[in-house]
Amino acid sequence: MATNKLLKLAQEFLEYLEIEKGRAKNTTENYKFYLKRFFVWANINDPGKISQDKVRNFRLWLNRQKDASGQTLKKNTQNYHLIALRAFLKYLAKRDIKTLAPEKIELAKMPDRQIEFLEGSDLENFLEAPMTIDQLSIIKYRDKAIIETLFSTGLRVSELASLKKEDINLKKDEFTVRGKGSKLRVVFLSNQSKHWLEKYLKERKDMSQYLFTNHDKAGKERNKTADDKGLTPRSIQRIVQKYAKIAGITKKITPHVLRHSFATDLLIGGADIRSVQSMLGHSSITTTQIYTHVTDKQLREVYKNFHGKKRKGE
Repeated sequence: MATNKLLKLAQEFLEYLEIEKGRAKNTTENYKFYLKRFFVWANINDPGKISQDKVRNFRLWLNRQKDASGQTLKKNTQNYHLIALRAFLKYLAKRDIKTLAPEKIELAKMPDRQIEFLEGSDLENFLEAPMTIDQLSIIKYRDKAIIETLFSTGLRVSELASLKKEDINLKKDEFTVRGKGSKLRVVFLSNQSKHWLEKYLKERKDMSQYLFTNHDKAGKERNKTADDKGLTPRSIQRIVQKYAKIAGITKKITPHVLRHSFATDLLIGGADIRSVQSMLGHSSITTTQIYTHVTDKQLREVYKNFHGKKRKGE
């Protein structure tokens, strides 16, 4: 079992993440779990004892572990352990504490992710769905504004849920949002999203400070005091799923699918990947590159221009 020396350094590292790096509580808790797992497995008390052999054997051990359902740990879960350890080693290097060089740790190769996104008639039917059913105008306008804003901005559902009325100026086409790691970025509103946000806000008579809030009986009572917390991410997810079903879309649609749709729509339209990275708030271009295999317009054009040309006259 790791003794106080290594645990003390790990605790100082977690405090550094929280205070200096502004990482979310969930992030630091996850790092704590992953590091503790390594320390217990390695049974070392000195950072100088962390070696490539130790890390290699730890990776082998992780690869043979089972999750709660009896399945082998997913590659990304295994990588989270290595990412936490690598970040800890970087912190130790910054403090000139002798240990394994962080660049010696390589992550497992991840299989290509299957990206779900909406386009064409599915997208149009989904965006129109709130207007096709009989419901209170304020609910109709709210839900229409929610899905138009998700598609217009590429916001994460947690970012959308935390928006307050004061965050949005409908006379402008853009606003600033605080995303992961408390990073600020600019996002843009389409004419459609501005239009429905305006209609929704004009319809509201409540005191809630949040941009999107409940309008059922319980919600109305909370809104009278301005202490309402607004719609939760889970509530927004249910709203999205409701309109996907109404639109006749059989695959699972979540707010994150709309974020994927936002990114793929930009890339298919010719946007450069660096700009899309900035608009999504990705810290690494590698994260944004998951979209390129489904949106490579140039490859599509090459295929159309050169594949099967000799058969055209047949």
